[in-house]
Amino acid sequence: MPGARPSSTPATEARSLRAAIERANHAYYVLDAPVMPDAEYDRLFRRLQELEAAHPELMTADSPTQRVGAPPRADLPEVRHRVPMLSIRTETDAGPEGARAFDARIRRELRLVADDPAVEYSAELKFDGLAVSLRYEHGVLARAATRGDGEVGEDVTPNVRTIRSIPLRLGGVTAAVLEVRGEVFMRRDEFERLNERRRAADEKVFVNPRNAAAGFLRQLDSRITASRNLSFYCYGLGESDGWDVPRTHSAVLAALSSMGLPVADDRTVARGADELIAFHAAVAARRDRLPFDIDGVVYKVNSLELQRELGFVSREPRWAVAHKYPPQEEVTQVLGIDVQVGRTGKITPVARLAPVFVGGVTVSNATLHNEDYIRALDLMIGDTVTVRRAGDVIPQVVAVLPERRPAGARAFAMPTACPVCGSSVERDAEEKDLRCSGGLFCPAQRKQALLHFAGRRALDIEGLGDKLVEQLVEADLVRTPADLFRLDLATVEQLERMGRKSAENLLQALERARHTTLERFVYALGVRHVGESTARDLARHFGSLDALGAASEAELLEVPDVGPVVAASVARFFAEPHNREVIAQLRKAGLEWTEGAAQRTAAGHLAGKTFVLTGTLPHWTRDEAKGRIEAAGGKVAGSVSGKTDYVVAGDAAGSKLDKAREFGVAIIDEAQLKRLLEA
Repeated sequence: MPGARPSSTPATEARSLRAAIERANHAYYVLDAPVMPDAEYDRLFRRLQELEAAHPELMTADSPTQRVGAPPRADLPEVRHRVPMLSIRTETDAGPEGARAFDARIRRELRLVADDPAVEYSAELKFDGLAVSLRYEHGVLARAATRGDGEVGEDVTPNVRTIRSIPLRLGGVTAAVLEVRGEVFMRRDEFERLNERRRAADEKVFVNPRNAAAGFLRQLDSRITASRNLSFYCYGLGESDGWDVPRTHSAVLAALSSMGLPVADDRTVARGADELIAFHAAVAARRDRLPFDIDGVVYKVNSLELQRELGFVSREPRWAVAHKYPPQEEVTQVLGIDVQVGRTGKITPVARLAPVFVGGVTVSNATLHNEDYIRALDLMIGDTVTVRRAGDVIPQVVAVLPERRPAGARAFAMPTACPVCGSSVERDAEEKDLRCSGGLFCPAQRKQALLHFAGRRALDIEGLGDKLVEQLVEADLVRTPADLFRLDLATVEQLERMGRKSAENLLQALERARHTTLERFVYALGVRHVGESTARDLARHFGSLDALGAASEAELLEVPDVGPVVAASVARFFAEPHNREVIAQLRKAGLEWTEGAAQRTAAGHLAGKTFVLTGTLPHWTRDEAKGRIEAAGGKVAGSVSGKTDYVVAGDAAGSKLDKAREFGVAIIDEAQLKRLLEA
């Protein structure tokens, strides 16, 4: 075609790929500042492998396909691995074919025929962290090292000693040398807390937990590492001397676990491809509920004898493969930035993206949180960015690739007026958010306020869902919650998808909602910072809505667990004339609730005691346990603090249990809770 640029030769493309991969390796492993997500790196790496396979003459000794990772940093001591720490082959087919292809290849390598029994595999999680080697001498931790380039890593012993999940001495082990391999990672909850602290301090946030873990593990000051609560799981064995190694990989993991080393429970012995596929699917179903990031599962031939027979090819063992899930990070371009107005008036910037497949779905929008978040990213319209989506989490822009910024990139400024109602915009100094001051008069807030008002835990108006509320607001039939109770059959029946029976059911639900409780009504008002628990405490403390509405901030602070932020929010709400007018209209519409004497202290033998529930209890649901505690006068809080009296821990208790230990809070189980309730 005339004027077309000539396509690059295989040699030119290979050189370009090597340069790009080496830059990415250096940024990730040496600088702790990744410049591309895994998905893009994997694509480049696979393309280079394809070129070298098709053109063996292009293979070079320094090709990234011939080594693992990158050279160690010069400012950390070097450690030479006596048994190389090699990476494993990656299978990116997210469906069952990835497992079938691996099983078929293993059977070919072992010269098995159709009638031969299924191959036995160990199936495990593929952690998204930093690979390390722990060398134990006579049962005592002697040295810890990163993978490095597979042959030479970095000595990170002082930092690894700060990871509480790693034992400094193994139980019942006298072997001269036992080298354990595994992954250092950061739990998601720790990662979120870390980034929240960094945002508050106007510091650069980390892109993902793996990046944060890698950076802190390789700190020169181990005190910094100690403050970051890193975690560890082991997944294999390196050098051993004087230890009777079991015959299978699964038995090795069981033995390591018995020594006190952390081994993930999510592992199984699978026979044949079908059982590998079942494991891959089962883990995928609960991937987003895991407390840490994984990017796939790993299949390993279970028999160590068969592993030795299969051996290695280039940089990878023949007997193992990593079967990945769809990437949770991808690269795309920001086409524009819009703003959305939420129920409480919060104005959130949203990036409009060139559509990209990430986390199993096609994403075209991603949250940017607030103005400070955009500033910290140094984001401009037109930038190429990394987008992250994990499960049901709203997609978000987590990093900008400044080297790809186009000449025409434009800065973005937050609006000075609400884009929906034109009301002035106020900055929330505490949360760094912008908020519309229009309240219930802003149509954007009106819809969400009505949905909250009608919610199951508020007035519980059955049948009043998104579509119906949208019609009522768009037709200007409902402006405030009080207008709901003025609706008649003729008006409701004419709405789209509302026949006579549906209209009658809605009016009956509205009639039932006229009779409620004070705590439900307070919660239904949608006062900022007032959830169900706080609404209940306010209702009990003041006894009547008039007393609550007339309370000063000082009087509100007398309510248990109500702090300055909540007190100020409640006082502001009831000081607003239009809010008092809405309440008056609701009363006029016939809404009523039971009021009683103020309860300055809760009744019951657990009065004044605060509980936090975590994990799964053996016989009670959380709601059941919460109801029993509250019936005895106690309070159930959502987070652990110095004011917490008891943490009730069940199976799979999470970070709240760690927080309880940190604060020295009493930890009890369901049986002990029952004894407290019966006392």
